[in-house]
Amino acid sequence: MTQFKYAAKGPGGKTVEGTIDAGDRKDAVAELRRQNLVVMRVDERGAGRTGVTTSLFQLRTRKAKPAATRVELVLFTRQLATMVNSGLSLLEGLETLGEQAESPGLRSACERLVAEVRGGSDLSAAMETCPKAFDSLYISMVRAAEVSGQMDVILERLAEYLERAEELRHEIKAAMTYPVVSIVLVSAITAFLMIGVVPGFRDVFDSLDAELPALTATVLGIAEWMKANWVVMLASLAGGALGLSLFRKTEAGKLAFDRLSLSAPVFGPLFRKVALARFSRTFATLIRSGVPIMATLDIVADTAGNRVIAGVVQGSRDSVRSGNMLSEPLAQSSVFPPMVVKMIAIGERSGALEVLLEKIAEFYDGQVKAAVKGLTSMIEPILITVMGVMVGGVVLSVFLPILEVVGNLSPG
Repeated sequence: MTQFKYAAKGPGGKTVEGTIDAGDRKDAVAELRRQNLVVMRVDERGAGRTGVTTSLFQLRTRKAKPAATRVELVLFTRQLATMVNSGLSLLEGLETLGEQAESPGLRSACERLVAEVRGGSDLSAAMETCPKAFDSLYISMVRAAEVSGQMDVILERLAEYLERAEELRHEIKAAMTYPVVSIVLVSAITAFLMIGVVPGFRDVFDSLDAELPALTATVLGIAEWMKANWVVMLASLAGGALGLSLFRKTEAGKLAFDRLSLSAPVFGPLFRKVALARFSRTFATLIRSGVPIMATLDIVADTAGNRVIAGVVQGSRDSVRSGNMLSEPLAQSSVFPPMVVKMIAIGERSGALEVLLEKIAEFYDGQVKAAVKGLTSMIEPILITVMGVMVGGVVLSVFLPILEVVGNLSPG
């Protein structure tokens, strides 16, 4: 028996580490799976030259951090499914994809997969050694494909899921880019006028020897304060941004931001629809691929993208384990709309849960696309109005006293 050191994720998503005795690495991985653990790494704890060589290889691999972008992963999955469907062996397909991979991360991941599969590991077990390239959803679907013998079918299904998820992500990114860039530009222009232009008119206003309008006096006072304290302003902004960033990395911060994203005005309904579409699509894909319901709930919670929804899904696990319907705990939350809950309940009773979940996902995909278009058309006039008020107010405050003086000098 050989002792192996492992790192894995438990049912609650928490990382656990320890040691296990097994005949070889494959047996160690199998034993960890029987304990309902998702294996991330298994290293042999041996003495001698072999152990040193293995450690050095693992150190180099760990340093390389084999990973792949979303676009690369979609293309990798689609091509691997096509090769397997064409009769090419899994090992030959992985070797081919590794040879044509352009990015070092994907090439490194393919090399690791080839080495593991050639050594006798299943593809899902090999992917567990590349957690930065393949997440728990991907690995679970590949494992289901190995059990069912439908590798090409499930890989095609996985590629479709990844493509739709990537398309949805691009739509959200496009919807957010325009308002963010516009706000940054408006803020930069206003700051330039207030710090670089408006204070220079103080001498002009003093030479007029006239009482300044309230708007001009207010804007001029703010501009002079900004010019005198621009270092403090920048430091405050940087400190605030850093503080928010650090807070967002904490569990309480992540939960607070996710809860805010669902209830925020204007963008809140959009983010809620995105989260529901992702939940339904992931759930349907996993169930259709034969992944057990409890494992599916774990994966859906991990990949929900929102901790509020993840908390509701995790809470439903205990209810499902007790033999209750999934729709019952979902109905008690305020996150899932009644329509979604009722369709899930119908799917559970009729045995067609994956079909109705797919329909829910398609419905919310359409809702997201419509919301993105509506959001863009709604935000544009709002931003134009904000720009007009901010920039126009500064310009008006500068010219208002000059216009008053000119008006007083005009013949009655």
